Amino acid sequence: MAKVKQLDRQYNEFKLSSIMAEHKKTIVAFCWSPRDTDLLCSASADRLLVVWNAAERRAVARLDGTVGIPASLNWCWSSARGVAYASPRGPLYIWEAHSFLSDICLFRWHPAKAGKLVFGHTDGSLSIFQPGSKSQKHVLRPDSLDGTDDEDPVTALEWDPLSTDYLLVSNLQNGVRLVDSEGLTVITAFCFPSAVASVQCLAWVPSAPGLFITGDSQVGVLRIWNVSRSTPLDNIKLKKTGFHALHVLSSPPPKKALGNPGSPVKNQHHHHYTSSTSEAVPPPSLAQKNLFFSRPPGRAVCCFMDGGVGLYDMGAKKWDFLRDLGHVETIFDCKFKPDDPDLLATASFDGTIKVWDTNTLTAVYTSPGNEGVVYSLSWAPGDLNCIAGATSRNGAFIWDHGKNGIFCISWSHKDSKRIATCSGDGFCIIRTIDGKVLHKYKHPGAVFGCDWSQNNKDMIATGCEDSMVRVYYLATSSDRPLKTFGGHGAKVFHVRWSPLREGILCSGTVRIWDYTQDACINVLSGHTAPVRGLLWNTEVPYLLTSGTTDK
Repeated sequence: MAKVKQLDRQYNEFKLSSIMAEHKKTIVAFCWSPRDTDLLCSASADRLLVVWNAAERRAVARLDGTVGIPASLNWCWSSARGVAYASPRGPLYIWEAHSFLSDICLFRWHPAKAGKLVFGHTDGSLSIFQPGSKSQKHVLRPDSLDGTDDEDPVTALEWDPLSTDYLLVSNLQNGVRLVDSEGLTVITAFCFPSAVASVQCLAWVPSAPGLFITGDSQVGVLRIWNVSRSTPLDNIKLKKTGFHALHVLSSPPPKKALGNPGSPVKNQHHHHYTSSTSEAVPPPSLAQKNLFFSRPPGRAVCCFMDGGVGLYDMGAKKWDFLRDLGHVETIFDCKFKPDDPDLLATASFDGTIKVWDTNTLTAVYTSPGNEGVVYSLSWAPGDLNCIAGATSRNGAFIWDHGKNGIFCISWSHKDSKRIATCSGDGFCIIRTIDGKVLHKYKHPGAVFGCDWSQNNKDMIATGCEDSMVRVYYLATSSDRPLKTFGGHGAKVFHVRWSPLREGILCSGTVRIWDYTQDACINVLSGHTAPVRGLLWNTEVPYLLTSGTTDK
């Protein structure tokens, strides 16, 4: 417990000003800040440092688990919020006693200005620290978050290598901005072709001043940008899975035949980038500029969420090297497929099972992941293309490693032994939980959604790429639908039976059908994109929730 007493000059005696409790064991050292008379630091035998604001009677920062029990404690001469401590045998440790209102996602030191530092937070804010002056916390959030408690984590931060103040920052939902860290202003907000695109990583192109690249988080789209315009110069889809990290390797500057696009110079008055060209080299033509900007020199090291790694030549627009899939953590188990010795399955700490073709040395299938550590795997016997995995978090799971992705899976409400899956191969397949196929319903296109009837255990509805809704009856041997409903102008992503009104089902985007009347009884408008999420209320029969990519 720390007690602060203040001199009462009228009576010339010290009176108790505040009591502050945070330590659980004996306080072994304390000291006042020489720069801020309200700040006090204390250390205790439980290896805890606490910085207090005595005027406000609260702890403003704490450091748990110091290296040894501090024997001595003092504030740093070089930092207004730096605290140094030493255990009896040393060495001396220095702690920057900052605390934040929001968790830190990542931070970046400035590559040229020693000591300058930026933190990105989960609430979307930035904290910028400047050496040589009183430490300050600058908060800058995207405009759409101002005045709200919404969180939009910072996903990437990179200082401009040609400026002491400019910074590229990306948020998960609010895209990429070029920020002036000194004036705390947004210079440019960059616009994406799709509202659902989000940036996982970004990097400057060292050999092309003013150019940078971004990697999307959901799909492997590499975008090339110039700070002088808000839209991308080029969008290149490199893989189906999103980026994990990006780094640009430097290459020699472009030949004079292409012209020199100039170096970006910070305009102190207008806060934007301008181009300057050498007098000895004529300014490039528009065609030459476009060629240079859309094909920047340099190679990008690309790491993807599925473990793929490659070196991409941005000038030639081709891979120098690509390992398409791979584990990113320890492999715990591997087994060959019993009836095909060319296929090898591996289980990994990264939460995935991958199937490898030993002839091409490439991964041909990978499980969705997020299963926790996969310690063991077992191939299903016979002609079932299934693998069972033993996991640290979710028990056992069975993975169908077919060539086409599964768009929807639905467990029967009335028969717990039956499962339906829909796939891009045009099939809705009904299986038992041991993998036995009961029915295969062929569709003219990809099947995106399926749902079992809440009232009839043998009835299931599907939504297809051909814009039709079909209802199948499993009690018959026919593979033809019992009823077909048309009326959608685009592919149907989902269908849902009402849990409260027998024979009523809905489908995106958004139609309500009465199975007993063979008719559409209502059309709900409002969405601007095909509906992917549908959910009936389980207590009120006329309430329906829908959601899609239009936000």
